[in-house]
Amino acid sequence: MARVVVVGGGPAGLSAALFTAKNGLDTTVFDTDETWMHKAHLFNYLGIESIGGSRFLEDAREHADSYGVERNQAEEVTDVESTDDGFVVRTSDEAESEYEADYVVLATGANRDLAESLGCEFDDDGTVSVNLSMETSVADAYATGAMVRDQEWQAIISAGDGGAAALDVLSKEEGEHFHDFDVPGDAE
Repeated sequence: MARVVVVGGGPAGLSAALFTAKNGLDTTVFDTDETWMHKAHLFNYLGIESIGGSRFLEDAREHADSYGVERNQAEEVTDVESTDDGFVVRTSDEAESEYEADYVVLATGANRDLAESLGCEFDDDGTVSVNLSMETSVADAYATGAMVRDQEWQAIISAGDGGAAALDVLSKEEGEHFHDFDVPGDAE
């Protein structure tokens, strides 16, 4: 089974994690809980009339958890390295742990340090260069949200970026375009 590591637990990271875990991929999220969402109140998120950012995160975490996402809350990722077999993700917990992954989704807001150390290309405006599926110049590494957008920082845009990255990962795993489209017969 493919292993997906998501670095960041805001709308982009949790959206990516939800899609990959929902569709059977082993998914781990590392979240230091330093997202801007704690300062936000959403009035412009489709389907939500009004919700505080912290409450939104609680709901989003619960939703991702319900699909089996492993969340490593407060475990900071300090390095991501590309290897012949995928990626090694290092964290700064007491044991200085290492995790292997086939795919990495960077969802660290405007902090682009991990993308830089991984060797991702950058655009002239200082954002991480990605294709329409949010894949960086490093194969199987994705960048989402504020790190790929110059000043266009909205929760709903970030969640869409995370979803796009996840669908690309799922398409690679299936060997064809993957569509995560549920029909009423699938609903509980």
